[in-house]
Amino acid sequence: MDTSVSFLNLLQLVSDDEAWNRLVGLYSPLIRGWLRRFGAATDDIDDVVQEVLTVVFRRFPEFQRQPRAGAFRSWLRTITANCLRDHWRKSNRRAAAVGGSDFGEMVAQLEDPQSGMSRLWNREHDQYVIQYLLEEVRPNFTAQTWRAFQRFALDGRSADEVSQELGISVNAVFIAKSRVMSSLRKQGAGLIDDAET
Repeated sequence: MDTSVSFLNLLQLVSDDEAWNRLVGLYSPLIRGWLRRFGAATDDIDDVVQEVLTVVFRRFPEFQRQPRAGAFRSWLRTITANCLRDHWRKSNRRAAAVGGSDFGEMVAQLEDPQSGMSRLWNREHDQYVIQYLLEEVRPNFTAQTWRAFQRFALDGRSADEVSQELGISVNAVFIAKSRVMSSLRKQGAGLIDDAET
């Protein structure tokens, strides 16, 4: 796969099975974790995950990336909330969410972009996707470039420290960070807020 093409751009090519398999691989664990954490019945989790991803697949051609950051993340959150509500209605249950609160209240909070639940979804989504993207782009770089990026950008060490530790110039440390960040931005375009990468 060409890493210069963003994940969302690949999904626009509906026939790209690899991109859709990556979507399932990326988002299934995230959605499953949220459902578990917020009290969805264990028997329902796989069904709801499948419903969410089916809706994303079916409606993705309608999705238009918007200039505002996090549009896909918000769209996915809304689809998840709608699928949860639909599944809950079909099963005719009154599920209790975490802490004994009503499951319907939890879904309503998930739909409200200003709620604490939505902000938590956004933050956890971005952290999860960043970790996924880091693992995805890592093979594209030499071990030394990756170590320089990791020590400088992720571990917060100074460029001077990294330079001395790895036996490279300070400029090479900045170049390593720039190259990896550029790759992350291209790969994750539209998936997370740019301020997060």
